Amino acid sequence: MAKSRKPKKPGKARGAGEPETTARLSDLLRIPEGDRISLASYDARATPGGPPGKAEGLLATARLGERLGDLQERLYAASTQGDRRRLLLVLQGMDTSGKGGTVKHVIGLFNPSGCRITAFKAPTPEELDHPFLWRITKALPRPGEIAIFDRSHYEDVLIARVRELVPRSQLGRRYGQINRFEQSLADDGVTVLKCFLHVSYEEQRGRLLERLDNPEKHWKFNPGDIAERALWPAYQEAYELALERCSTPSAPWYLIPADRKWYRNWAISTLLLEHLEALGPRYPEADFDVAECRRQLLAG
Repeated sequence: MAKSRKPKKPGKARGAGEPETTARLSDLLRIPEGDRISLASYDARATPGGPPGKAEGLLATARLGERLGDLQERLYAASTQGDRRRLLLVLQGMDTSGKGGTVKHVIGLFNPSGCRITAFKAPTPEELDHPFLWRITKALPRPGEIAIFDRSHYEDVLIARVRELVPRSQLGRRYGQINRFEQSLADDGVTVLKCFLHVSYEEQRGRLLERLDNPEKHWKFNPGDIAERALWPAYQEAYELALERCSTPSAPWYLIPADRKWYRNWAISTLLLEHLEALGPRYPEADFDVAECRRQLLAG
């Protein structure tokens, strides 16, 4: 039996504004296939591979925007000539882990016209009449697009497990269904980037109290969140199982320490950059006579 993976040790000292290592962040944060996962062994305040502090992190994240925007435009442009590749960013985590904040601060670096953002709430009566992946397929990115899921199909092995919404035999089959579904996406040109935002129990309490103490954030607070905190151990176990059973070579999970919001935003921005760079989208070549079109314009 594989042992639980322990957090990586901090790197050596580095210069101001420079990450602590030259390794790809994808390699540092990726959950290896086949390992047993103990979330308690991961420090939610850690900053693996990150800038040395908040100020440097905010600056580094802002600097990523131009490159991310360029790659997004290239991806979309390539789709106009038949390139079917696209990217799906899955954001999962406990309440207050920062899924909405990631959409605001990270996805804001992209051109919104090339993004599809879906926040999955409790299933509607219509959705409950279909297999659990039905509503997911309707929100998938089209060629050239970047889609962002605020929660996702994993709710059907998380809250469904904790709240015992389906029989355990049916629940057990869903892990395999999810893996086959994500493999089919990868085979069809979808890069699947799954990020688990790992927030600590203590940090969640602080963030919920902030919402209560600020009238402008009362709309974000749900009294049911207090009851959900009582189920924290069950949710941690459910996440551990999902991370263990559904981290595959074509759709791995990445664990993002999320107690520090600046690090969370920098890490997800960096992962997006690495995955888009790996795709290497290119602007398509003109399918018309550029010189002749230029001549005609100048002649007119």
